[in-house]
Amino acid sequence: MNLKVEKLHLEMADISESTFDKLKAESLRFNNVNLARTDIVNANMSGMTLDDVNMSNTRITNANLSGSEIRGANYSNAVIANVHLYGTTIRDVILPKEGEGPYPAGEHPPVRFENCNLTGAKLTACNLSNVDISDCEISGLRINGVLVEELLKGLARKEKSQE
Repeated sequence: MNLKVEKLHLEMADISESTFDKLKAESLRFNNVNLARTDIVNANMSGMTLDDVNMSNTRITNANLSGSEIRGANYSNAVIANVHLYGTTIRDVILPKEGEGPYPAGEHPPVRFENCNLTGAKLTACNLSNVDISDCEISGLRINGVLVEELLKGLARKEKSQE
């Protein structure tokens, strides 16, 4: 592809509804711009930094986000589906308490893990208060080194003997 080399400096310009097709656009800088409803399709965005951005209601599909970091983000009511998490670390994630921003007013839905394969996952120093685990495979599940499956079997035997 033979490209025309041209450096643009646009300031205080409205380029709404513009189309950019088959471009080399490396090392661009966007500062104080409104990119609402922008579509970026089939783009190499490796090494990109997004800082102080409003990405609410953004949809990312068919993306390679390996090695990416999300820090200091409000990820409330987000959906993560059909994602590979090999070697992923999820750290210092909190559910804010009332009075801590951004805390949703009224009742808020719980964080949910549905149909997830967490085989071999490690949970360390996590607050699991009021966690509800149902319809899950628990073979080999240990809490502080104790097999939960054996605890449940012992509890069932104890309840059966008390009948």
